[in-house]
Amino acid sequence: MKKIIFSFLLLSVVTLAYSQNEEAVDAAKEERHMIDSLSGDIVKSGWTFGPLPVIAFDADQGLQYGALVNFFYYGDEGIRYPDYDHSLYLEWSRYTKGSGINRIAFDSRTLIPGVRLTTDLSYLTEKALNFYGFNGYEVAYMPEWEDDTSADYISRMFYRHERKMFRFMADFQGKLAGNNLLWYGGINISHIKVATVDIEHLNEGKDPEDILPDTNLLYDKYVEWGLIKENEAEGGYYNYISGGLVWDSRDNEACPMSGIWSEVVFRAAPGFLGNGDYGNLKIAITHRQYFTIIPRNLSFAYRLGFQSTIAGDASFYSQPLMAYSFYKGVLSQGLGGGKTIRGVLRNRVIGDAFVYGNFEFRWKIIHTQILNQNIYIALNGFFDTGKTLREYDIDKSSIDPADLALYFDQEDDSFHNSAGGGIRFALNQNFIVAVDYGVSLDKRDGTSGMYIGLNYLF
Repeated sequence: MKKIIFSFLLLSVVTLAYSQNEEAVDAAKEERHMIDSLSGDIVKSGWTFGPLPVIAFDADQGLQYGALVNFFYYGDEGIRYPDYDHSLYLEWSRYTKGSGINRIAFDSRTLIPGVRLTTDLSYLTEKALNFYGFNGYEVAYMPEWEDDTSADYISRMFYRHERKMFRFMADFQGKLAGNNLLWYGGINISHIKVATVDIEHLNEGKDPEDILPDTNLLYDKYVEWGLIKENEAEGGYYNYISGGLVWDSRDNEACPMSGIWSEVVFRAAPGFLGNGDYGNLKIAITHRQYFTIIPRNLSFAYRLGFQSTIAGDASFYSQPLMAYSFYKGVLSQGLGGGKTIRGVLRNRVIGDAFVYGNFEFRWKIIHTQILNQNIYIALNGFFDTGKTLREYDIDKSSIDPADLALYFDQEDDSFHNSAGGGIRFALNQNFIVAVDYGVSLDKRDGTSGMYIGLNYLF
């Protein structure tokens, strides 16, 4: 019954989405620009930038420190404002135990005439990346196993593994017809190195009561059981080419008040590109729509997404990676966490095909200018959901029946839901500091999560 209701809602909103015509969207863009001008916003031109220190702490990864800065160029006269001509993003941050982000990203609408170019060069290290197995609720989540105050404690790292990723990507978009229908193409070169958690390194400098036990983690058990095959257990290359179609009629990219952003993306990772035994083809369909409730201040936005492997075999380390024509953050992976289902454990839902939805109200409560810069503060409330549609195929026949009963739960996945709210602080409409707090609606998905980053989710 839940599947029928969800399918009906999906069909209804998509039908409603495409009832908007191009003339109405163009009028909305003009109205948006006029509202911004008449309301006192300063039309920016030339270069602006938003710097932000990075400070956080994790009991097992240590203190995170570093900085990021986002430069925006609006042209000599600011004709495109609040859209920009060029954006350059730089981030360098570290945890004292070794995890870190090293990223340079460039986005330009004018460097190549008629083509939008987006490039990204990153080296991302995670000493303790979340790993809950595959297929959502098929796997039991036992929070007491990672709670060092519980009698059933195993390790705070039990649902973790290590990953290091080098990535270069270049994406291109250009117009096909009118102003809204676009073609999309891209290339990606990634090397992903995977291992169990380096317990010895994480234990360096810890007090005796905080020492992590040297024991098999869930990742180790998956390798032992053969659920993660020997030729993928240490990672490998994930190189692909991608292409598709995009319909983009948003009145503004950073925080749209009206319009549609929908896309169909194909991602081909053939074996001869270095993917070896794990050549595959994936499809991703994402639909986003934005409605103005109160001009300039209150809007409703939603996102519906579907992703599936349609040919070949995908490696376990590539399955969590989401396919989009444009990334609003450093990485989007799996279902669960700050980029997909806020409040649900990160990477809780990994499958060979999955569907997800995000529904959000956005309310700008304060507009002002400080030091000749446009500032606004906004609140948002959201509901997120998602589930696997087709499981990642694993052979559990060799697992001892006692382990099978202990580590696995129900046969079929169901929807993972969360709800919450957040706040945004925006500089010149494009540099947006985001804080979200989500609560899981099922204890099998954890309890809650706080996320501090940049931009709206979509």
